[in-house]
Amino acid sequence: MKRKISVILLLLLGCCSIWAQRTDRNYMRRGNRLYQDSAYVKAEVEYRKALEQNPQSTDAMYNLGNSLMMQEKGKEAMEMFESASKIEKDKMKLAQIYHNVGVMLQASKQYAQCIEAYKESLRNNPKDDETRYNLALAQKLLKDQQQQQQNQNQDQQKQDQQQDKKDQNKDQQDQQQQQQQPQQNKNEMSKENAEQLLNAVMQDEKNVQEKVKKQVQIRGKKLEKDW
Repeated sequence: MKRKISVILLLLLGCCSIWAQRTDRNYMRRGNRLYQDSAYVKAEVEYRKALEQNPQSTDAMYNLGNSLMMQEKGKEAMEMFESASKIEKDKMKLAQIYHNVGVMLQASKQYAQCIEAYKESLRNNPKDDETRYNLALAQKLLKDQQQQQQNQNQDQQKQDQQQDKKDQNKDQQDQQQQQQQPQQNKNEMSKENAEQLLNAVMQDEKNVQEKVKKQVQIRGKKLEKDW
């Protein structure tokens, strides 16, 4: 009796496993049809259902990543590709995963990381000419990006140097103005003093002239009186 029960349980487990696999594949087929029709949101739903039935399905992860990528959900798509790459053993499938990772990184202009992804793809499938072309393009784009960054840094340095020169000239002008200001005040004081002295001299001269005039008049009177 116990043997019969064990056999029945094993048969039930086998049937459940087969049913789960069929369901998983059914979801995958529906998802693929929707993906081909560019119904990426609906395809995503089917791939997620397939992944619920079989959490270790790298095909479901990969296809789900593709549907997310087509919806421009880059972060979620990258997570799916990374999860698939950790458990996938088939080299051809790994090459496809890393190729798509490279495409996403290239689209976001992360050329250094993109190059590494393409190289990893080619390690798993050296005959993939499309990946090889993408690698060469990414290397050129990285070189152009670095050259552009270098030019920008040089332009910024020139602008900084010009600004420093302007600041230095302004500081020198400010210092000269500060030095000239007391000198101007001193000159103004000297001018005032000179005017005061001139007025004093003119007043003294006037007094002297008056004294001389009085003396002449007095002498004149004396002379007239003597006459």
